[in-house]
Amino acid sequence: MAQIDVADETWIAAPPHRVAARVADPDCWPHWWPTLELTVDEFRGAEGVRWFVTGRATGSMEVWLEPDLDGVRVHYFLRLDALPGRRLSPRRAQRAVLAYRRRAKRVFWALKDEFERADQPDVTPRR
Repeated sequence: MAQIDVADETWIAAPPHRVAARVADPDCWPHWWPTLELTVDEFRGAEGVRWFVTGRATGSMEVWLEPDLDGVRVHYFLRLDALPGRRLSPRRAQRAVLAYRRRAKRVFWALKDEFERADQPDVTPRR
């Protein structure tokens, strides 16, 4: 069983292919996940990306994209184990889970804001 196990989801009102292109962009990953060393396990096209995680912890991460109504549901999974000899106490593991969950929310809410703002029609205020 993973010491750190995070699952979350966010709905974005944007075409799934646009969100998939951003999730697949490796230039975004270091900004989104600065504490994780990611290696692609599988590019899944319109369905997202799976990564191996190495570095201070090992495990896997996935962003799975599911078309939903007129947008996309972004599912996020992170499963990590500390390296041998670095087992986390239950309290530290819980703090890490909360920190990764908050980080994921910041990342996906920022994407949500960006895509949904971009999809708004250009409205000129009346005088």
